Amino acid sequence: MQRRDFALLSIGTLVLVLTLALFLVVFGKQATSPESAGPGSTDIGGQFQLVDSDGSLVSQDDFLGKPTIMFFGFTYCPDICPSTLFNLSRLIKQLGNQADQFNYLFVSLDWQRDGPDQLSRYLSVFDSRIHGLSGNEAQIDAIAETYRVHYERVETDNGDYTISHTASTYLLDPEGNVVGTLAYDFDLDEAQASLEQLLASS
Repeated sequence: MQRRDFALLSIGTLVLVLTLALFLVVFGKQATSPESAGPGSTDIGGQFQLVDSDGSLVSQDDFLGKPTIMFFGFTYCPDICPSTLFNLSRLIKQLGNQADQFNYLFVSLDWQRDGPDQLSRYLSVFDSRIHGLSGNEAQIDAIAETYRVHYERVETDNGDYTISHTASTYLLDPEGNVVGTLAYDFDLDEAQASLEQLLASS
């Protein structure tokens, strides 16, 4: 009887140890996952190769020398993307003469539907200084990983799909380093202060 109790106790201890080990493994993965890294981390951002709305191949090098405001989304987005782009257009207008000292990029995560023509039509209702970038699946996966942007295709009831994605707007210095973000539905005055600070430190 005592041997049986000892065996059960040993098995229970082993299960507890294995459970704790599994927890630590999972927790460790979460702690180093892309979603947990904050802006300004040295391993966020870097080279990419995409196509602009004119059909020309571009890379990160084409936007160096100026601070850059970069937002990821897609043209069939029902709310977050148009809201952010309208807000960004208002911010550009509010910046006045300073506005031309920045790059403004809208990167589509919808590699299946958003080519140069679709992006050009979509962005025509926003400030003309916002440049659209698109790419194939491999290119979009690469830039999403580089900038630690979450995106996921979600099937809808009507047989179509939408895309769940990171809603923050990235701020990059003239060397292409991510130095901060603007939250979704950002306040114009607070955003302008952040951009002016970024400009002053560039």
